[in-house]
Amino acid sequence: MTGPQRPQADSSQQESVQQDEGAGPTEWHTGITPPVGVGPWARERGGPVPTDPRYDPQLLAEGDRRNVVDDYRYWSREAIVADLDTRRHRFHVAIENWGHDANIGTVVRTANAFLAAEVHIVGRRRWNRRGAMVTDRYQHIRHHGTVAELRAWAEGNGLALVAVDNTPGAVRLEETQLPRDCVLLFGQEGPGVSADAVDAADLTVSIAQFGSTRSINAGVAAGVVMHAWITAHADLSQAW
Repeated sequence: MTGPQRPQADSSQQESVQQDEGAGPTEWHTGITPPVGVGPWARERGGPVPTDPRYDPQLLAEGDRRNVVDDYRYWSREAIVADLDTRRHRFHVAIENWGHDANIGTVVRTANAFLAAEVHIVGRRRWNRRGAMVTDRYQHIRHHGTVAELRAWAEGNGLALVAVDNTPGAVRLEETQLPRDCVLLFGQEGPGVSADAVDAADLTVSIAQFGSTRSINAGVAAGVVMHAWITAHADLSQAW
């Protein structure tokens, strides 16, 4: 897989991967179902405890109940992020955040699953992390105050800006190949992408629908479009 183009210096601000290591919603054990993950290394694997620096001593001693794939069990958060950084995809995900949309966390979680290069929050800096299920700890997140700032950043990094909405003039996603190097821009639940976003976009795509509803959930739409990019451009032999 080709690694991502590293961002150029600009006026936007990139947040470090989350530092809060408290238990997340997939790491709580209620006692109703078996706990997620694995116990201490000595009990699970036996033999000497590994000294590879990627492993976290505390996780080796106490077990690993995090929401990560098995290949990353016992690894430190920093080691996981470093490994992901070697193979992130060349698409970015941007989400407009003018009213603290609860769907943003879901979009971030999906961006992590499909290994987006970065997630961009446009508008308000604070966003509802609950739906992310702590996956934001492993995702690079950048903030832009306005769509114009996002557009300038995308241009500076050679990325096409692709808005997603069923607005007049949009082309069908199913009949279009998404650019390999792009920012997929999603609007808020309800109003969809803003007029500024449509004006700034190089391309606007819509998802074909056949029922009575005017639109689908913003988080669902994001997953559909990211998967379309994966189908067109990803090396599937690298998938878990």
